Amino acid sequence: MALNFKPSFGLFATFALVFAIFAPVVRGHGNGGLAPAPAPTSDGTAIDQGIAYGLMVLALVLTYLIHTFDAPSNF
Repeated sequence: MALNFKPSFGLFATFALVFAIFAPVVRGHGNGGLAPAPAPTSDGTAIDQGIAYGLMVLALVLTYLIHTFDAPSNF
C-alpha cells in the first residue's frame, strides 16, 4: 500500500518563499541586527577628474576631425 503523494511546484515554491523570508529572522538577522552603512569614501575629486578626462578626449577628437578635414588630400 504505497502513498500516492505528488507535491506540486506551487507547494514547493510557497514553502521556499516562506522559508526565505523567515529564516533570517529566526537566526537573529532581522532589521535590528543590521550594521550602519559606511561613510562615503569619495569627496568628489574622482568625479571631477573623470569629467576632465572626458573633456580632454572630446578636445582630442575634435582637433583630429578639424585637422583631418582641413588638410589637403592630394600630396
